[in-house]
Amino acid sequence: MRGLTPDYEMKTPKNIKEALQILSTNSGEWQLFAGGTDLMVSYEAGKLTHKKFLNINALHELKGFVVNDQEILIGGGCTFTQIKNHPIIQQEFPLLVNSAEATGAIAIQNRATIGGNIANMSPAADTPPVLIAYNADLILLSSKGYRIVNYTQFHKGYKRADLRADEIIMAIKIHRHQGISHSYYRKVGTRAAQSISKVCLAGVACVFRGQNIEWIQIGLGSVAPIPMQAIQTEHFLNEKDLTHENIQQARNILMDEIHPIDDIRSEAKYRKTVAGNLLTEFLESLKK
Repeated sequence: MRGLTPDYEMKTPKNIKEALQILSTNSGEWQLFAGGTDLMVSYEAGKLTHKKFLNINALHELKGFVVNDQEILIGGGCTFTQIKNHPIIQQEFPLLVNSAEATGAIAIQNRATIGGNIANMSPAADTPPVLIAYNADLILLSSKGYRIVNYTQFHKGYKRADLRADEIIMAIKIHRHQGISHSYYRKVGTRAAQSISKVCLAGVACVFRGQNIEWIQIGLGSVAPIPMQAIQTEHFLNEKDLTHENIQQARNILMDEIHPIDDIRSEAKYRKTVAGNLLTEFLESLKK
């Protein structure tokens, strides 16, 4: 049963300063509303328990991109359509394009924001594994100022993260020129499109002469209570040759490192097997 509209209140601040003042004065009272694509699903199902929302969707301060020689900043209010169409992202960060295209239908991509996708804290979201792979930072803004949190340290547990009630995800910062020679993104779901992932893996690496891994970073979704970095697997693979034995050992390490669950979409055993298969596919692609 859907929620009743009169039960809810929405306030639209004129600018980012006003939004931060409201969040600071009434800490925890207002929940941020950006694209609203997840919140409206809960509303239609009658499961939207929070009643007061602060509409930040029109704030121009959250909508832009800043690019310099060292990094790109993606505004937290940028939609997935904006992200996948940005020329620098297309050229240098193709996994962000892949994940944006995997996020729902075109109508969702036109509305949903990357900041909202992060703040929703879903372990099955399509973008977080990519942010882990690219070692992204989050710029979190409050009325007291800003702070930077590396995305690999952001999630603290299921639906818990290092995001305070008075903070807005202002931007996502990704360093350019990381020395990436290979990248990989694969989402496995019930359908080829418009499905919640059963397993998602994003990886980047620098490989020397197609044989030795100089460094590698791997992000996964839907295999733990939070989007996770495969730290143990990465440590094993760093400075390793791409032999059949090393690839098989890395696969075994990954399957031990992840902690999927049985749920309505899939079984833990299946998720472990698929995650291992995706890693193998990624590592084999590094030889090319």
